[in-house]
Amino acid sequence: MSDTRQLTLPITGMYCANCVSTIERNLKKVSGVQSAAVNLASERAVVEFDPSRANLAEMVARIERAGYGIAAGLAEIPLRRLADDTDARRLVKVMAALDGTLEVRVSVANESVRVKYVPTILSQAEIRRAISRAGLEALETEGQSEDMEARARAHEIASQRKLLILGLVFSVPLFVLSMAADLGFLPPGFYDTAPMPGMMGPPAPWVVGLMWALATPVQFVVGWQYYRGAFKSLRSGSANMDVLIAMGSSVAYLYSVVLALGFVSGHVYFETAAVIITLIRLGKFLEARAKGRTSEAIRKLMGLRAKTARVERGGIEMEVAVDDVQLGDLVVVRPGESFAADGVVVDGRSTVDESMLTGESLPVGKAPGDRVIGATVNKLGLVKFEATKVGAETALAQIIRLVEDAQGSKAPIQRLADQVSAYFVPIVIGLAALTFAAWFFFVSPAAGGHDLTRALINTVAVLVIACPCAMGLATPTAIMVGTGRAAQLGVLFRNSEALEQAGRISTVVLDKTGTVTVGRPAVTDIVLPDTNTSNAKAGKADAAQGRDSLDTLLRLAASVERGSEHPLGEAVWSEANARGLPLAQPSGFAADAGNGVEAEVEGRRVTVGNHRMMQARGLPLNGLERHALRLQSEAKTAIFVAIDGKVEGVIGVADTVKEGSAQAVKALRAMGMKVALITGDNQQTAAAIAAEVGIDQVLAEVLPEGKAREIESLQRAAKLSANAGLVAMVGDGINDAPALARADVGIALGTGTDVAIAAAAVTLISGDLRGVVRAIALSRLTLRAIRQNLFWAFFYNVILIPAAALGLLNPMLAAAAMAFSSVFVVSNSLRLRSTRLPLVTEV
Repeated sequence: MSDTRQLTLPITGMYCANCVSTIERNLKKVSGVQSAAVNLASERAVVEFDPSRANLAEMVARIERAGYGIAAGLAEIPLRRLADDTDARRLVKVMAALDGTLEVRVSVANESVRVKYVPTILSQAEIRRAISRAGLEALETEGQSEDMEARARAHEIASQRKLLILGLVFSVPLFVLSMAADLGFLPPGFYDTAPMPGMMGPPAPWVVGLMWALATPVQFVVGWQYYRGAFKSLRSGSANMDVLIAMGSSVAYLYSVVLALGFVSGHVYFETAAVIITLIRLGKFLEARAKGRTSEAIRKLMGLRAKTARVERGGIEMEVAVDDVQLGDLVVVRPGESFAADGVVVDGRSTVDESMLTGESLPVGKAPGDRVIGATVNKLGLVKFEATKVGAETALAQIIRLVEDAQGSKAPIQRLADQVSAYFVPIVIGLAALTFAAWFFFVSPAAGGHDLTRALINTVAVLVIACPCAMGLATPTAIMVGTGRAAQLGVLFRNSEALEQAGRISTVVLDKTGTVTVGRPAVTDIVLPDTNTSNAKAGKADAAQGRDSLDTLLRLAASVERGSEHPLGEAVWSEANARGLPLAQPSGFAADAGNGVEAEVEGRRVTVGNHRMMQARGLPLNGLERHALRLQSEAKTAIFVAIDGKVEGVIGVADTVKEGSAQAVKALRAMGMKVALITGDNQQTAAAIAAEVGIDQVLAEVLPEGKAREIESLQRAAKLSANAGLVAMVGDGINDAPALARADVGIALGTGTDVAIAAAAVTLISGDLRGVVRAIALSRLTLRAIRQNLFWAFFYNVILIPAAALGLLNPMLAAAAMAFSSVFVVSNSLRLRSTRLPLVTEV
């Protein structure tokens, strides 16, 4: 069987939810296409297909036949070493083989290549690399933007602006002329003979002709897009918003033409037809500008990428384009510059601002051996790092891809709107027909005769008041803004369904090691005989014993442990290094497996181990037993240190709680959620950690395979509770994989570079537990915005369509309401960008 492939196509010309269903239906008609999902807000189609049966050209042809277009990029690249037609044919063959290429033209005379391509599939960097593979050299060009899709969208908005200005130039004087005539403000020569003394008559024929002349460019130039869209929509077997606009404005325009030609008498409505088209064009222009802001977060992420990099090759430092950075390159980054790729620091120390990717405002210290993420900013010192991931493999590229996938997916809450939209336009056309029949055959005769004008005007109002656009935009615009805001705060939703489900969480289960705690042992206490505990991290020592005694004990113990690979020994060694203590070289090192180590240090016999080791060597504990028991009750490991056969102190080592964990638990509980701790550790250790961060429910001594069963149990309990909701599991994404998969919402804590392989529905780029609070809070706000949008969209149509049918709405007011209903929905979604979230410092 052939492998299934997925590609994303940027669509132009979409206006309503019916456009979504039309494009999806036409794409599915292509043989080999298995699924097609179109997003109205992002104006993209995600297609899964069998490449042995379907290709890009067929899909593009289907989209264009349905009346829409592709936001294609156009690269014009000057070449070097293009000698003859043989070179040109070879280049065309290489370029045509690239996924995403729509058209290739090579000019031997001008030594250039012109490539039309799909920017969501193919990049200019890939085009240049293909040119190099063909044996030619692509020359650099200035002012050529890589974001070709954004340029195509900007061109579309500029075109809309021109048509809007043209519509206003003709519609405004037409409207003023018509209103002045109706109100009797024009000179007598502008009217026919008044039917009665003291009253103004209908406009003179030449005035009607002027109105006709002003309305025609609006109808067939500004409004041509609606005619073309309506024709292609009907040809494909559906009816969209273009059909309603074309029908409504045409009824008013053609009826006025009949009156202007003298076939019947009555009031002309040229201004109604023109103003309908112009107002809707205004609304679509404002909507397009607002929709452009919904993807602002993605553009900001893309803008973080460095443009050039300073690399060392063959001992020579040179500046290259960021796309030319290769795996293994040594890259030099000066203060204030961005890292051009993901990598590992090999020389230098600095602090790095990672807030643009993790949402954390505090800079992070970096030293040799530490990982760095591309697009983060070097703050202080000069750093040299080795590139380990470049191009599409960097964390930033993976984050952008994940966010775009989430924005392009459909949330379950959108299904109702999609179902209604599928039948919306035919229902409205039916209601318009009933409105005409009711007014012409029943209401008008009851009032004294058939009133064709009133029946037509009310029919027009019904056609133009209906707005499927608001329903189609209600969910995807909120999803786009919500996922984009989340990415800026270091929270990645794998799809829109995860974003929706996160808002319904009622129980949060936290793994202990690596989630609530740091995940590696650290020294917490150093105690000398007959003294109180000293906090090693804070560096506080009892005044009676002096700092020197503590440091001496730690230095000797760490000198022995520098030869040990045990995690507890590493914790002692790391603490001494952090304090800057000079360590000695041990001799005669010996390890007692499971108990401890000993060695000669500066002529003294130093033994470091547990209680059993001290007993085995007959070493009295020197009154430190009670301190050891207290440390153990606090879920800490007690390590005794004996010097020359006498126990001189005890060191407490434990897996410390992460900064922010207690704050996150408090915030979750304040949001009305139950919080539980799950771990494979013993009950005593788990209870101590839970008490420190404020968790009541503890599930201890649970093996990895048992965690999924505990999640199932909590899910059953959640369904039976009065506050029925979903259960979320928060873990590191590796050992907790079964539980993450079993939970309603799996939330994995990542490190940024591993984010693309996270198996959970939600990934936190940083390891900070406060990201869980942000994810849930943002999901709830997004859901609230979606519900508000859907309520407005349905309420608007349910109330105003009957009002128009009853003759309570002027068609021009109906067009204005229809145009701005979509603007309201998009604007309401955009409020998510500035809404304050708990535990977030705006950066």
